[in-house]
Amino acid sequence: MGRTALYRDATWHPPRAAVSLDPDVVQLDHADGRRLRHSLDGFTPTALDGFVAHQDLGRHRRFVRMLVLEKRAARHVFITPPEQGAVAPNVISVPEAPTEAAILETLAFEALSDWILRGGRLGAFSISDLARLAQIASASFAVVIGEVAAQRAIEIAWDARGPLRSYGAAPEASLQPLADAAKTSPRAAEALVSALAHLAGRLRRRRW
Repeated sequence: MGRTALYRDATWHPPRAAVSLDPDVVQLDHADGRRLRHSLDGFTPTALDGFVAHQDLGRHRRFVRMLVLEKRAARHVFITPPEQGAVAPNVISVPEAPTEAAILETLAFEALSDWILRGGRLGAFSISDLARLAQIASASFAVVIGEVAAQRAIEIAWDARGPLRSYGAAPEASLQPLADAAKTSPRAAEALVSALAHLAGRLRRRRW
């Protein structure tokens, strides 16, 4: 049987790349000072399991999730933190992540994967999804995400009100996931400000 070890390696912490997402471009700021911008237009995305070999531990293999973008000769690979994955069983065959793969924090990886795999359409996102996406968004994109979150909150409040009710739930209540994310993320805070401003403008023109 293959070996597994479901624990994290506190002594190994490979550097992460910081993510800044625009609708059709992702920017990566690497720990060594490199700044790379990858266009998302025309790339074919693939999500799969993979592994990273830990050289200092006798080439123990660590499971990672991989997001691969391919277009003709171009190929970009993003992976989850390898020290947080289990040692890959020897009996399971998965591809090895390339050494140049960008390591993203788990939240950033999931938000980026959701955006790309859903075709880059904000209409497919819940407010919770939008709150997570806002945390890796650029400043301008965070404003747009906030506006979409406000519109989603209005739709939720309108549905809750129903045709026979005089009052429904306050739309602001549905923005709680964004408010929670704003406590630790400057970009989510910008999205929240945008959402509240958009909501205030809409509600002044519409009686609830």
